[in-house]
Amino acid sequence: MDKNAFSADGVFLVGRVKWHTDFAGKIESGLFKMMAIGLGKFAGAQRYHTYAYRLGLEHVIRTIGRQVLKSGKILGGLAILEDANHKTAQLTAVPVADMERKEEELLALVKSWMGRIPMPLNILILDEIGKTFSGAGMDTKVVNRGVNGEYNPWDTAPKIDRIFIRGLNDHSYGNAVGLGMADVIHDRLLEVIDWNPTQINSLTASTPAAIRTPIHFSTDRQCLDKIWPTVGCLDQKDVTIGWFANSLEIGTMRLSENLRAQITANPNLEIVGEAEEMDFNGDGNLVGLLEGAAVAH
Repeated sequence: MDKNAFSADGVFLVGRVKWHTDFAGKIESGLFKMMAIGLGKFAGAQRYHTYAYRLGLEHVIRTIGRQVLKSGKILGGLAILEDANHKTAQLTAVPVADMERKEEELLALVKSWMGRIPMPLNILILDEIGKTFSGAGMDTKVVNRGVNGEYNPWDTAPKIDRIFIRGLNDHSYGNAVGLGMADVIHDRLLEVIDWNPTQINSLTASTPAAIRTPIHFSTDRQCLDKIWPTVGCLDQKDVTIGWFANSLEIGTMRLSENLRAQITANPNLEIVGEAEEMDFNGDGNLVGLLEGAAVAH
């Protein structure tokens, strides 16, 4: 436990309760994880992820949390729950005596609110990844990838055949953890990676596969031309595509015209504007982001 926290008269936990990118359980990210990975800081995070490699993250988070509670240092917690648009939706004060049971209850609730891609896709395009959007660079349970490269491990998300990442968000400060979950990336992403924090993050979490370098090309057109023949479609017009800003902001999306029937059949989706061509500039890169495009939200 952090020396300053342990030396204090008491510690009050404040944190989001949400799903974890690496595993599924009744307790994932939240106050219990804060007592292990959070209060443990770098040394704790490294040690606990090492244990978790053999024992499982949920087991490690629960048992360490219980041990920290026995110290008598924890006064209670404030659980923050976010809605599908990542706005604060609920604040819940959690007493020490009921923390483990209450966190299970809150996680089940917040999982029912989470945003999801509305249908299977052959190609998922993300403009950016980064720590701004997810601890794993992109939310694994949105894009349906595992941090070790597993394809479609989550039964709560639609099947995604291929992922194309176009760039890295500036506020990730060069940390490109998560690029290894993609199938193809633009060269512009590789050019801005700071490998020091990227490697520290990945190795501390015991997920070296999360920073493997995928195949990469110098233009968006090349990336798409090279990857679409690998999705099992003989004709390019049959390839289904979803284009998102990132894995966090999925309320607005571009979807290919061949998905129109599925879009109109879904009461949660609304088509805004007319269909548009996928426009490339003279350099072979996509023109126009989600703003002003034909989108569904």
